[in-house]
Amino acid sequence: MSTFTPQDAKALFPDEVVTHAVTRLVRVPGVQGQVALITIDNGLDHTRPSTFGPQSLVSLAAAFDEAVAAQPAAIAVTGKPFIFAVGADLTAVEGASSRDQAVQIGQLGHDVFRRFTESTVPTFAFVNGAVMGGGLELALSCHYRTLISNAAAIALPEVFLGLFPGWGGTQLLPNLIGPDDAVTVIFENALNQNKMLKPAQAAQLGVVDAVFDSADYLEQSLAWLAQVLRGEVVPARKEIDRGEGWDAAVARAKAIVDGRTKGAAPGALKALELLELARENDLDRGYAAETQALADVVMSDELRAGLYSFNLVQKRAKRPAGAPDKSLAREVTKVGVVGAGLMASQMALLFVRRLHVPVVLTDVDQSRVDKGVGYVHAEIDKLLGKKRVSPDEANRLKALVSGSLDKAAFADADFVIEAVFEDLAVKQQVFAEVEEHVSPEAVLATNTSSLSITDMASKLAHPERVVGFHFFNPVAVMPLLEIVRAEQTDDATLATAFAVGKQLKKSSVLVKDAPAFVVNRLLTRFMGEVVAAIDEGTPFEVADRATEPLGLPMSPLVLLQLVGSAVALHVAETVHGAFPDRFGVSENMKRFVEAGKTAVWQWDAQGRQTVDPEVQALWQFGDTELTGEQVRTRVLEAVAQEIRLMLDEGVVAEAQDIDLCMILGAGWPFWLGGITPYLDRSGISERVTGKRFLAPGVASVPA
Repeated sequence: MSTFTPQDAKALFPDEVVTHAVTRLVRVPGVQGQVALITIDNGLDHTRPSTFGPQSLVSLAAAFDEAVAAQPAAIAVTGKPFIFAVGADLTAVEGASSRDQAVQIGQLGHDVFRRFTESTVPTFAFVNGAVMGGGLELALSCHYRTLISNAAAIALPEVFLGLFPGWGGTQLLPNLIGPDDAVTVIFENALNQNKMLKPAQAAQLGVVDAVFDSADYLEQSLAWLAQVLRGEVVPARKEIDRGEGWDAAVARAKAIVDGRTKGAAPGALKALELLELARENDLDRGYAAETQALADVVMSDELRAGLYSFNLVQKRAKRPAGAPDKSLAREVTKVGVVGAGLMASQMALLFVRRLHVPVVLTDVDQSRVDKGVGYVHAEIDKLLGKKRVSPDEANRLKALVSGSLDKAAFADADFVIEAVFEDLAVKQQVFAEVEEHVSPEAVLATNTSSLSITDMASKLAHPERVVGFHFFNPVAVMPLLEIVRAEQTDDATLATAFAVGKQLKKSSVLVKDAPAFVVNRLLTRFMGEVVAAIDEGTPFEVADRATEPLGLPMSPLVLLQLVGSAVALHVAETVHGAFPDRFGVSENMKRFVEAGKTAVWQWDAQGRQTVDPEVQALWQFGDTELTGEQVRTRVLEAVAQEIRLMLDEGVVAEAQDIDLCMILGAGWPFWLGGITPYLDRSGISERVTGKRFLAPGVASVPA
């Protein structure tokens, strides 16, 4: 066991927000003797969850030793209200300056948690709230686990961050719930945008032994503990298949990692090795391997990059750069949506679910209005069927959504957003019609993906209340909201937009009114270079696979299909009008769209991907064929040039905002740490623009 002292721990990480562990002895009916209850709490409210750094681990070890000394009937560990623990203090991980320090952190966590596993006194985890990463590994280290029924977050998210569960998770979980279910938790969920388990799922998988209601959770857990000690309850344990079943699980994990990361995430690759080792169920070997692998990953550029991404999403996204004082925001008591198509209907659903205010849709004919309202009602019914809303709430939400052919229905609306055809004249006309009915203070928002907000507002009596409010598709899923300030947008309008974005649970980034804003401008430049390479003579297969080493969530031509070829062409034409020297418009893409084509790829009977012969026939190729590496270099150099120009133009406040937009709006992988530090690390930014995007150390990546 570790001989780490409090002084050693403080020297390793002096600025740690310490999670203190306190032991108290409690009497439980039906238990001979006392139960030692350890509570872990960092002394802050639930907005700052408890984490484990070196000092916290030493405190937990001391509390465990105190518990054992009392010779209790059982030892239980629980957390502060709403929070059990959410894992390692990532600031400590980020601050490790040498491999030896990383080894110390890994070894200390193993030594402390292992006390609960090897205890001769039965140990219980009473998971009374959010539990992730090292918090879940502590729970897994105990002999038995209960879970509160309203736990908001249950996960091992490390692979999503570029790490792996390094304090026992890769060894304990597959040997508790089986390797295939462990693959779901460690790999599949983590690489699916950090998907969380629900309490019922955690129980079904066997991650926990019992789930109790929140009203008297601790009392029920202690009563259950007594039943276990008396032998009245024997928690089920799975029989683990260490042969073909384990082989199949490892193969599935490898397929997930290859498909999602293309080998670009070292943490995921280490997790694969450790999953295979867990087959032996030898904690000495498994924990030693976890510690060494953890030290390797912690000191890697990729992990530092992943932590940079984490800090962007957890910190910068919650304090948007340039946002006005929130006290300027006006209250929104009713929302109007111009248009009733799919995008408009998705927005209406989001507004009514998050704001709980009346939402009215308008369109040019009754059938479209009815279809839009019907879509929202049907989606609410789906939520009811999944028990994500109660019957009463479903009825209230549906009652708040209505439709009208008359924009006079917006008369008392405080926030009106348009989602009509991407044509400047059409949008100007829509806003002019809306302005006739709403108050001068009502915010007029546009979901345009590329058009000028300033031009859109130019003919209005009150252009100062027009703002860009750009969602990404699908609206309910994608977390980014680009809030665009036009030339005359005032602070009250902007503050209201940010307040609404927060209510919608979106991460908002302030963007200047520039063609295509951030995400679409960069994706258009990115896609434009890929398409240009194909036009010049590079085969579809070579160009599409060129970016695979980046580990992006999908290839360029698959992304084109998702976005929609017509939409992509329209954005390209818009940006070409502003920057014709850098953004081309492919004649082949025009023919592609005119032919009604939406996809380059098709799949044959054997599931093999091939080029649609009709697309191959309509495309006119040049005679310059590039290699995949040449295409990738061309794309990244173009993106680096565009980012430098965007920063010089003041499209966003800093490079970090571009990274945030690309992570949340384009799926740029966490483990690459944002696009600007990636371009810095690879030397492309300096080669193309003459300087780095970020100061050394800003992205926690060695210069």
